[in-house]
Amino acid sequence: MAEDAQLHPSGDPLLAAKFAVPVVPPAFVARKRLLDRLTEATQGPLTVITGPAGAGKTSLAASWQSEHLAPGPVVWLTLENDDHAPGVFWAYVLGAFRYHRVPLPDGVGSPSSADNVDHSLIVRLASALAELPGPVVLVLDGLEHTAARDVAADLDFVLAHAGPQLRLVLLGRVDPALPLHRYRAEARICEIRGSELAFSPRETDRLLRCHGLQPSKESVTALTERTQGWAAGLRLCALAMQRTEDAEQFAQSFAASQNAVADYLMAEVLAVQPDTTQDLLIRTSILTHVHPELADALTGRADGELILGRLVRENAFVEPIGDTAWYRCHPLFAEVLRAHLRSRSPELGAPLHREAAHWLDRHDRLTDALEHAAAADAWTYAAGLLVDRLAAARLLTGPDSHRLERLFRAMPDGLPGTAPALAAAACALARGDTVASRKHLAGAGENGDATVESRLTGALLRLLTDGGAHRPAQEAPDPGREVRVLMEQVDRDTLGRHPEIEALRRYGLARAHLGAGRRAEAREAFTAALAAATDEQTWTVRHHCLGALALTEAVDGMLCEAEAHAREGLQAADEHGIPVGHRTGLCHLALAAVASDRGDLTGAGRYLGAAVGSGAPTWDALGAAEAAVLRSRLELAHGRTAAALSELDDAPVSAGGAPFAEGEAAGRVAVARSAVHLARGDPRAALGALRRAPRTGPAHAVASAAAHLAAGDTEQARRLLAALGDGEGDGAGDACPGVRVRALLVEAQAAAAEDDIAQAVALLGRALDTARPQQLRAPFTERGPWLRHLLAHTPELADAHAWLSGRPAAADGRHGPGTAGASPAGPPLLVERLSRRELDVLRCAAQLMSTDEIAADLFLSVNTVKTHLKSVYRKLSVSRRSEAVRRARDAGLL
Repeated sequence: MAEDAQLHPSGDPLLAAKFAVPVVPPAFVARKRLLDRLTEATQGPLTVITGPAGAGKTSLAASWQSEHLAPGPVVWLTLENDDHAPGVFWAYVLGAFRYHRVPLPDGVGSPSSADNVDHSLIVRLASALAELPGPVVLVLDGLEHTAARDVAADLDFVLAHAGPQLRLVLLGRVDPALPLHRYRAEARICEIRGSELAFSPRETDRLLRCHGLQPSKESVTALTERTQGWAAGLRLCALAMQRTEDAEQFAQSFAASQNAVADYLMAEVLAVQPDTTQDLLIRTSILTHVHPELADALTGRADGELILGRLVRENAFVEPIGDTAWYRCHPLFAEVLRAHLRSRSPELGAPLHREAAHWLDRHDRLTDALEHAAAADAWTYAAGLLVDRLAAARLLTGPDSHRLERLFRAMPDGLPGTAPALAAAACALARGDTVASRKHLAGAGENGDATVESRLTGALLRLLTDGGAHRPAQEAPDPGREVRVLMEQVDRDTLGRHPEIEALRRYGLARAHLGAGRRAEAREAFTAALAAATDEQTWTVRHHCLGALALTEAVDGMLCEAEAHAREGLQAADEHGIPVGHRTGLCHLALAAVASDRGDLTGAGRYLGAAVGSGAPTWDALGAAEAAVLRSRLELAHGRTAAALSELDDAPVSAGGAPFAEGEAAGRVAVARSAVHLARGDPRAALGALRRAPRTGPAHAVASAAAHLAAGDTEQARRLLAALGDGEGDGAGDACPGVRVRALLVEAQAAAAEDDIAQAVALLGRALDTARPQQLRAPFTERGPWLRHLLAHTPELADAHAWLSGRPAAADGRHGPGTAGASPAGPPLLVERLSRRELDVLRCAAQLMSTDEIAADLFLSVNTVKTHLKSVYRKLSVSRRSEAVRRARDAGLL
């Protein structure tokens, strides 16, 4: 089904055979006691049927379904070893519901990664099941193949929240990892164990007679005892007895043990086949699924279809897979065959895997081909396939990225050639190790004979790793040009099958612009990358684009846009099931920056904690620097200047990123460091911090102007601002809102210092007008007491911009921002920064301590405590202790 094919995390079609209810074998014995037991069991939510391989678990459930004894439609899913990953498991569960025509809303979604499933998808599935008009039975056959705790926990959640509509039947060799003790205590489980599945002597007799045998009572008793009623063993015995001359003697000598079964399979199933059939079975045992043409490739003959068809007709432990041309060997038989291959012909393993890899590659099953190449230890060939098929980018994005990354992580180091170096570089980049990626790229060493696919792969990886840093910024206005030119040389149809390449090119270009300080170009390139990232192979790129774009906008003061893109990025990760290990912390980091610039210190700390605890890979230099800047700003807002500087000292501004990115990161840290020094009243240190860092654009110039102004050099401050551009008569030019507001405030402070109050008020008004659409408060709270004094003398301006202090505008225009008793409408307040000691006094006051108690606790005099309290009241524009505590909490200071 085309719809189902889109649900598999690998991009391959879902195998319809997994959804088909197994056919009841022709010599099947219907056992009424078990059918009745299962009918009764499915009146409750959970039924667990466990027993050894071949105990008859599947046959029981299949016959029960064929008798129409279920309380509602039966949704069947047969699980295999390849289905152990959570994403694959839930993709098949959802596919099973669609296959059996049990309607689920489109909004449930599907996993996009093999290794992880977002919890929101599980919630949506449980909700959809709870809304079904009647009960549905979900049979999971072979649950032991999905023993992951994540799968068990999610399955338990769905069962608990789907209500009475879901009846879950689990078939497996061992108990599922569900909290069975809880279900037992609540009497919500029915368990059918191997002892109940075992054949009784009467049932054994019926089974043998269904195979055309006339067993004696002694033979029935002997077989039942020696097999302990094991269904598969009895069936194997019955098949053998049909072909032996002395069925009674065979029945008396059969031994029911695992080794005996293996010996039987070898002697009575494999050995009785013609040599050509034996050869085919042994050679194809390396495969989980066998195609006749693939079998021919492994045997060197052309009789695969004939032999496989005959084995199916003879019930010789080979079965067809649905309506496809593929076959599957019985798992027990396949294990025996693989063991035989390893022990008798170990030299055949590697050549068979290599031949399988070649065939699978020719038939567009690249991931399977790569796995067989790796099993053959043919790493050079595997790397060549990855590069020549333009699949290296799929280690970075797409539903199959985890599978490929794990595969190539096992590749030995130091293999010669360009392709292994490129594969290793892509693998390193996938796990966030840009240093290792750069090292591998340096060893790739393309020559004149390199294919266009190889050159394109190398160029794309260099762009994503270095951001075009191998060229000076002024000489590389388009760092992605090399990739774009090479893309034009690749076959159009081939390129069309790899939309991730264009999305990654645009993303890499955007990161290169950002690292070189071309922020406007970076925002435009990120937007272009989003337009190219609309397919399941590019969802991870889209998520990362949204995070990087949001953080860029937040740093530039475009808070509304940043908040929208950050939230869209988080939503995209949830909707598309992007694994935690492939997510970026930049979305939460952008929201932290937005909250900080809007004065919401509590929210900023919360989002910053979420970013750090997101489990995302190590950030690049820009992300790491911004996290350090935000931590520093939070410390500074609480008056802890030493801690604020310490956060910046620890900033990893060279976190393995490209040189230009490191320069931009160092510039951001230097601007933040200068702000801390200015808050400490040390403009000389502020200027020193800026001089030691690269000049990274308008933000650096505005910070330098503020430091010069604080040092008393008004003229130099104005010259720096004037150099930014003319714009509308101010020095802000066409800079982003954050820079424009700060530049206008520096000019306003300079005018106020020269007693040009009219000019200062005009500049302040323009700064407020610029900041208001974004609710950009931080530049005002950072400017110091002069701004509060200026607003106090212009109540009409303060009242027109009541959003700045979070209070409603006064109706009569008489209340300035310092009016006592004004109740804030939101958390941010325009307050003067409190000193460390003032914060200590305020914390004690919040604990309802008296003045004497505060003095004793802090080892201060009572008069000193009173002085600190008066200063706190003045800075918070309040007149009472309770109001001070409330405002401090609203501002995130407590």
